[in-house]
Amino acid sequence: MSDIDDIELPEPSLKNIIDQESLQWVFVGGKGGVGKTTTSCCLGVQLAKHRNKVLIVSTDPAHNLSDAFCQKIGREPTPINGFDNLCAMEIDANDDMEEMQRSMEEANNEDDSGLQSLMSELTSSIPGIDEAMSFSELMKQVQNLDFDVVVFDTAPTGHTLRLLSFPTILEKALGKVMDLKDRFGGLIGQASAMFGGGANPTQVQDQLVGRLEETRAVINKVNDAFQDPALTTFVCVCIPEFLSIYETERLVQELSKFGIDSHNIVVNQVLFPEKDAEELGDWFEDNKDALPKEAQEICGKMMARKRMQDKYIGQCFDLYGDDFHVVLMPLLDYEVRGVEKLEGFSENLVDPVDLEE
Repeated sequence: MSDIDDIELPEPSLKNIIDQESLQWVFVGGKGGVGKTTTSCCLGVQLAKHRNKVLIVSTDPAHNLSDAFCQKIGREPTPINGFDNLCAMEIDANDDMEEMQRSMEEANNEDDSGLQSLMSELTSSIPGIDEAMSFSELMKQVQNLDFDVVVFDTAPTGHTLRLLSFPTILEKALGKVMDLKDRFGGLIGQASAMFGGGANPTQVQDQLVGRLEETRAVINKVNDAFQDPALTTFVCVCIPEFLSIYETERLVQELSKFGIDSHNIVVNQVLFPEKDAEELGDWFEDNKDALPKEAQEICGKMMARKRMQDKYIGQCFDLYGDDFHVVLMPLLDYEVRGVEKLEGFSENLVDPVDLEE
């Protein structure tokens, strides 16, 4: 794209993430089908070259990490073949919520059944709190793991925005519950005792408040970390098409509302990123008469796609070029699956395409 003066723009690579040693959480998100998992895996591979221990976590219910690395990846950190410092895990929010409730039941004796009943009522009565509490448990679990940096391969944009809003949702919900506790005192304890069939109301209330305060403390810690650009950043992934660019704009605005740092955009599936449509168009016009009709049609379709992509890439640079690192990733002739291909493709994240070539 010869009309783009990339000299004054932020470097079109993710080297800034690799070089920022304080980073602990890197979220990778965008519209469905734009290459988030491939980008997450490639970023994890590059980070593993510079960090002692790296973890890639998939929070998308339709997990793809196993497919990308061509090996079975489960709910616990699984070492990636060919690395001694890179692991991956696939988690499911709904399963985690059920497991959390089961473990809570096992951890309490029968005298605490009132607490269990009230917690169950609580998690089913406040919209989104079940997922939010599951998210808090996930973050607690990830925090307890000994990794220098965690890369989150997130679900499509809508789910991701909800996931990132969970700390706020849970903080508000717990704030209301604590407010009710202050206003109605022993009524909560009596209600939970009634649910549990005669447990000590004061004891049950204290246990409930203790559990909520513990969850609230985790959420506040997560919220603070999310809003600290030294610890957390969000990489937006898109393809050069209208809907994807539009979704990226919405995502950037929402991240700004949540106070989450975002200054990197990865544009996947770019046809010949080092060339522009005009240059290719001149070549096509000069040579199309020598091509068979079928080849002319194929090249014509490719040129139409290239012009469309260049238009949206230009819009992307107009919108974000001054403040964001915009990385153009080439469309390949093959699928990026397996460690060897991921390692090769990941070099494009840190070794930018020269737009002036």
